[in-house]
Amino acid sequence: MTSVPASQPLTHLRIYNRQDLVALTRLRRFETKMGERIQVLPSRSELADSIKASPANYVLFGIPEDLGRKASGARGGADTIWIPFLQSLLNTQSNDFLDGNEILLLGHFDFGDIEYLIDTTARTEEEKTEAYRHAVNSIDEEVEKLVKIITSSGKMPLVLGGGHNNAYPIIKGAAKGWFRAGVIPLAQINCVNLDAHAHFGPAEGRHSNNAFRYADEDGFLQKYCVIGVHENHLPQNVWMDMVNNPFIDCITYEDIFVLGKRSFGQAVAHATGFTDELMTGIDVDLDAVLQAGGADCSCTGVSPAEARQYVSYAAGALDPAYLFISGVSGRMAYGRTDNPMARLAAYLVTDFIKARKQLNA
Repeated sequence: MTSVPASQPLTHLRIYNRQDLVALTRLRRFETKMGERIQVLPSRSELADSIKASPANYVLFGIPEDLGRKASGARGGADTIWIPFLQSLLNTQSNDFLDGNEILLLGHFDFGDIEYLIDTTARTEEEKTEAYRHAVNSIDEEVEKLVKIITSSGKMPLVLGGGHNNAYPIIKGAAKGWFRAGVIPLAQINCVNLDAHAHFGPAEGRHSNNAFRYADEDGFLQKYCVIGVHENHLPQNVWMDMVNNPFIDCITYEDIFVLGKRSFGQAVAHATGFTDELMTGIDVDLDAVLQAGGADCSCTGVSPAEARQYVSYAAGALDPAYLFISGVSGRMAYGRTDNPMARLAAYLVTDFIKARKQLNA
């Protein structure tokens, strides 16, 4: 595993080599695993040129960080899903359904030095919160630059968080990159999000609860539809801002699963119909999934099968700008292993690619 060359501004990006993949892949006789087929970057000096030259159409990277969640007052744990997810993905069978060579596994961001500095020097909780929010700006800058490089090359970003704070730089980088590539006429995209929270909180400093607010106010997000948001987690001011904005739509969990006003499939179809006139980012927050383990609302949520249906349907019905999976950890901060959610994240990535491949078959 190597760092980005000094000429690149992505100082916290760790790029993988073939040995990194082999170390996480359980090789078996008479089987071919995705870890044996997934692409890595050759040893070249310029990151943008290397990505553009890759034959893979999808570029996967991780943002295992907790700073955005801590900046909003949430507990940690979102920084631990990356490696369990990667183990699950790399040990998926390579077959006619999905080969694996469609994917370029780039690497992951490591912001541990920033978090360590804050945790060891901030004297009060207020100081920590302000420092976390300032640090999120640094995360935004690097994530935006990488997503812009990927999309400028005509590649599809597949991103695993981290908190949902990362939706803002992903939206911003995708809008700029797809515009630069000549795919869209303006640096602006839409977004659909399967989530228990709206993440449309006040612009009070960057954190995990206001990513879409910042993307909207900065003009990179045109339309936004969130599916499955829990009414118990909607502040009144956020709710009013959303219902009074014609470019934002919201279908609550209660409307779908408690009151039965529409089915889950109808909700997903409505969200994709609301956003399908532009390239659209597809977001999934694993905190919305039943028994996710790390969520405030994990006692109630959509099923893993419904989350997979959402990704597959949205990937086929929309012109995706990216796929972003955020939320719950693969191993909670207090030590409990939660591999099923890491495996679900791997399924969501493969579902997304399979849906896109079927369109081009």
